Amino acid sequence: MKTVPDPGQAYGTTARRVTIADVSRDLGLTKGTVSRALNGHPDIAPATRKRVQDAATRMGYNPLPQAQAIRTGRTRSLGLVLQFSDHDRQSPFLAGFLSGISHAASQENWTLTVATSESGDGTLEIMNRLLSERKADGFILPRSLVNDRRVALLLERDVPFVLYGRPIDPEGCAWFDILGEVAMCEAVTRLAELGHERIGFVNGGTRFTYSNLRRSGFEKGMAEAGLEVDPGLILSDAVRRADGAVAARRFIEHPKPPTAIIFATDKAALGMYDVVGDYDLRIGREISLIGYDGIVEGTYVTPQLTTFAVDNRFAGERLASLLIQRVRGEAPENLRETASVPLMDRGSISAPVVSSSDLARLVADRMKSNGSKNLTGGK
Repeated sequence: MKTVPDPGQAYGTTARRVTIADVSRDLGLTKGTVSRALNGHPDIAPATRKRVQDAATRMGYNPLPQAQAIRTGRTRSLGLVLQFSDHDRQSPFLAGFLSGISHAASQENWTLTVATSESGDGTLEIMNRLLSERKADGFILPRSLVNDRRVALLLERDVPFVLYGRPIDPEGCAWFDILGEVAMCEAVTRLAELGHERIGFVNGGTRFTYSNLRRSGFEKGMAEAGLEVDPGLILSDAVRRADGAVAARRFIEHPKPPTAIIFATDKAALGMYDVVGDYDLRIGREISLIGYDGIVEGTYVTPQLTTFAVDNRFAGERLASLLIQRVRGEAPENLRETASVPLMDRGSISAPVVSSSDLARLVADRMKSNGSKNLTGGK
């Protein structure tokens, strides 16, 4: 019976395991150079790193994980703690996000260690445990927080990390982020070009740094369009569909209602669809609507939600790549990336068919026809 040869037989005639010394001799490089190239140290030129990696693959070099961990002090594992007390508990963004991280990690022969918690305290406890048990070399931190205790912990312990989002204080931080403020500004510009003058803004959770950025983008867009920002048409902390429904009712029943609304999250924007029928209004006609995230649920409503579609798989890939570079010694100041996001026009925006004053009369007539019943549902 023919047996399958050991990977070591890919080099020479013996069945012994190929070592760094073998790769070193084959290339005429020192063992230290080969080792640092294989471990991705930034002081090795990219051309040399590729030459070493190609030779290692050709020769069948496969390091023992246990020995490598002892030698380098690394487990070659990325840590990710998901806090499910937040509004992402059942978010479809997770599938693409985790797929992107896993793919980029596997390309470097790294693994991903995922844990979940129900609170901020629980997240810190789990991170400390993963570090003490040597199950992670560093962490990807989803959703940068205004007061981020995770960052404080990792900086204190000198543990590599990369944020999905830009922090308030950049000192010692690496990150990848989407330019949400640019998207909000673009949303205003698009609506203003269609003829909208009264535009409302429903922001996300103010504990997250993205909230400040997206509001600043909205205000910048309004200023550039020469439009007045009405404080009564700005609401915050809408992160769930029910939150969006409450915001929608408040805006619709405003004495001078907006003819267009921008939501900082798609999930909240979908709440708009749940209430407009109570006022005989139609999205994409009497009220235009733009969201942000590109979640699949936005394609299941009528008309489909116009939104900025974030590629979470790509974000996961970039975060994993940046964290691996950080673990290998790259300075955090060199690991800061941002990306733009495209607007997907799916039908929930159009030129205004009524003015703000006409819209107010339509709403008042609808409420009067219902016997002056309060349509806000007690909110």
